[in-house]
Amino acid sequence: MNQQNTGAFPSSPEQVVFHRRELSVIMSLYGRMVAAGEWRDYGLSHLREMAVFSVFRRTAENPLYRIEKRPKLRNRQGQYSVVGMDGQILKRGNDLKTVLRVLERKLIRVVD
Repeated sequence: MNQQNTGAFPSSPEQVVFHRRELSVIMSLYGRMVAAGEWRDYGLSHLREMAVFSVFRRTAENPLYRIEKRPKLRNRQGQYSVVGMDGQILKRGNDLKTVLRVLERKLIRVVD
């Protein structure tokens, strides 16, 4: 017996997404970086194998950083990673808050 999709739209393949708690952690950091004048815009991409939160200093340029979620790497290197502008992985792990600490260091400035 063949199964057919009887809905109005064909079923799309599964996509990796950021969940509410993950987005809350990311947006908290994003807000602080915007207030510090470091970041200005962001973009979200939900793909089949990963979800990406891209951070921009200016809207019309390449992303400054990408925060990626790759669930397939959960048992290996960790599902979260921060990738720099040049494609270098700055930090990787299974705890999002720990991975994002590499970006929080940018907020610490010397006060005269």
